[in-house]
Amino acid sequence: RWDLTLSPTLECSGTAITLFQSPEEGWQLYTSAQAPDGKCICTAVIPAQSTCSRDGRSRELRQLMEKVQNVSQSMEVLELRTYRDLQYVRGMETLMRSLDARLRAADGSLSAKSFQELKDRMTELLPLSSVLEQYKADTRTIVRLREEVRNLSGSLAAIQEEMGAYGYEDLQQRVMALEARLHACAQKLGCGKLTGVSNPITVRAMGSRFGSWMTDTMAPSADSRVWYMDGYYKGRRVLEFRTLGDFIKGQNFIQHLLPQPWAGTGHVVYNGSLFYNKYQSNVVVKYHFRSRSVLVQRSLPGAGYNNTFPYSWGGFSDMDFMVDESGLWAVYTTNQNAGNIVVSRLDPHTLEVMRSWDTGYPKRSAGEAFMICGVLYVTNSHLAGAKVYFAYFTNTSSYEYTDVPFHNQYSHISMLDYNPRERALYTWNNGHQVLYNVTLFHVISTSGDP
Repeated sequence: RWDLTLSPTLECSGTAITLFQSPEEGWQLYTSAQAPDGKCICTAVIPAQSTCSRDGRSRELRQLMEKVQNVSQSMEVLELRTYRDLQYVRGMETLMRSLDARLRAADGSLSAKSFQELKDRMTELLPLSSVLEQYKADTRTIVRLREEVRNLSGSLAAIQEEMGAYGYEDLQQRVMALEARLHACAQKLGCGKLTGVSNPITVRAMGSRFGSWMTDTMAPSADSRVWYMDGYYKGRRVLEFRTLGDFIKGQNFIQHLLPQPWAGTGHVVYNGSLFYNKYQSNVVVKYHFRSRSVLVQRSLPGAGYNNTFPYSWGGFSDMDFMVDESGLWAVYTTNQNAGNIVVSRLDPHTLEVMRSWDTGYPKRSAGEAFMICGVLYVTNSHLAGAKVYFAYFTNTSSYEYTDVPFHNQYSHISMLDYNPRERALYTWNNGHQVLYNVTLFHVISTSGDP
């Protein structure tokens, strides 16, 4: 409220006068008194910031800023995930140069057998030449993308400061183009078919037989927080550890008390929020850690719950949430699908189902499942001797049976989830928190820039 002094052309009648056509967008003046010199003393009520005509554009700018920030974080995740691959490829390039130099310098000094061995080794490595060149090109593309993100962030910040958003549509198109190119780079560099699972790495032994633990798949590399949720039903306590080292030592943590209890162990942390199944319902809940509040919750249409369609180990595991390079997924089943696994892409903001696939694989026969690069991988058991037995490809709506063994060290897996940032499987195995590295085979296409 502001107190104003106006000329006596406005009669001091105590009525409200709206200065704009729409009362929701206009200022209102309330006459309250008359000064000795004949002027009216009035009170002006300014509309709330959110209803100003210009604030809509300000809000759009903030949303664009958030998108650019997400793109920047995704780029950091992409670089982190592909670092090992790039190091390996560069090592192969050094080896190829060394072999080539030795072959050129041989000049009869090598025996026929040694010379042939070198030649055979060189022949094996020759197909990597095109891969090496493409990796170099992709690295340059990432550098260009990073520079574009930096420039766009600066433009948005300057416009937001001056509030002269005259190039908004152009900026929006640039953000959308950057998102599309980043997604293409992620698919090209980081994705592939699962061909191997490493030996287990036991991080800690903590909690009961069932539970889940995870890191944020969208967090920058500097953020190494770990979330820990013990038990598979009616739990509400989530522990947040500052780093993996703190989790191992059991120190430096805070507690979140969820407003609604969870069911199962198929929770996931994605971009600062926890996605979980509300106990005794088919409701998906999105809980934001920073604000300690539920941002949105929504029923998953037709999804079974309360041990209607769990994994083979039971434990209210009817609904399993996952994140891969493509985004947020839900794995569940319905009566209409006769108990077969359904995979659905979810909008992480609204939790609406964007698209669904019926895999044809009975969920009660599955030990656990996880998503990598849009492919659902299913294990045939949760006990010792388990292996990755089935793969469903959402991009082609097709499936195949696989045979990828992994060592189930503690004989009872109740949580298995892929983290695309670290290219690792997080596992809760009979009260032990375990990691597996994965090997992905990917063919690099050399046609066009992402």
